[in-house]
Amino acid sequence: MTARPDSRGNASSSAPSGGPWTIRSLLAWIQGHLTERGVESPRLCAEILVGHVLGCERLRLYMDSERVPSDAERATLRELVLRAGKHEPVQYLVGTWPFRGREFELGRSTLIPRPATETLVEQAVAWYRQAMLNQPLRMADIGTGTGIIAISVIAELRSALRLTGCRPLAGNAPRPTAAVPEIQIGVPAVPIDATEGALPSLSLRCLATDVEPEAVALAKRNVTRHGLLGAIDVRHGSLFEPFRHSRPNSFDLITSNPPYVSDAEWAEVEANVRDYEPESALRGGRDGLDVIRPLVAGASAWLRPGGLLLVEIGYRQGPAAMALVAEKATWCQSEVIRDFEDHPRVLRAVRAG
Repeated sequence: MTARPDSRGNASSSAPSGGPWTIRSLLAWIQGHLTERGVESPRLCAEILVGHVLGCERLRLYMDSERVPSDAERATLRELVLRAGKHEPVQYLVGTWPFRGREFELGRSTLIPRPATETLVEQAVAWYRQAMLNQPLRMADIGTGTGIIAISVIAELRSALRLTGCRPLAGNAPRPTAAVPEIQIGVPAVPIDATEGALPSLSLRCLATDVEPEAVALAKRNVTRHGLLGAIDVRHGSLFEPFRHSRPNSFDLITSNPPYVSDAEWAEVEANVRDYEPESALRGGRDGLDVIRPLVAGASAWLRPGGLLLVEIGYRQGPAAMALVAEKATWCQSEVIRDFEDHPRVLRAVRAG
């Protein structure tokens, strides 16, 4: 680099080998620097930071390992490495992060996308294909943050329907759509493009909400980024406040990844999460259920009979979450789904008829 910090934070202008700062030497030094400071996955972080600054994929770093980055590139990289060494998440440093094969912008107003949330998305997609195939979908995503749940569900269903075209999976004929209640979410219904082989009249739409204005703005940018402006309407408000122009019992699916870390668990949260990710999106009060409790209580007023509620929960909250749905006769077929690490992760409940 043009200058690099040593263990005391001072600067040195020469590469560790005494030669030029090639991509190879940069990766080796950054990995060592982050290892000394206890940063998790230091090699991966080094690759992500160098690839971000140079504008190339990680594989290309090894194909061009003897390339010497410019002074400006090394200066930019040095600042990012200094911040990473203080345990600032690399996801915030690069400003984007993948989730289920799609790239999402993120910022300090939103949580970093995590693999555990994929379980909720998978449940939503599987449920639609089993229970609502080739019918219009009216979905809501509460506390949308970056928008990863809303965008992933709508985009994946669109892709699946393009693949199947007008021949429904399992040979089921499309059901009539006249009986599906309308939902007003502030945008015109935009059908999937029939030229791409999908059902021309099918409408997949979502109302996504968040209490943080910065998160709402960021989610809107991600919706635009993935070409879903006609399908996802992002609104500001707490829980069901943004539903005021919608009809009761008109949603087929409600999803949410709410704050659920209890006060007792907060001390156990890793420092890079506790110090950098938004506390309001993490902490759920004394028992972690301050948001989940009114979410479960209010969702039945907006779901149609047979509609599905999916809520991400803490791995210790399964029994408490099940008790919440057991309190009201409006819920049936409730269970807690385990994630890829076999942790109880998603509360699943169906609105009773």
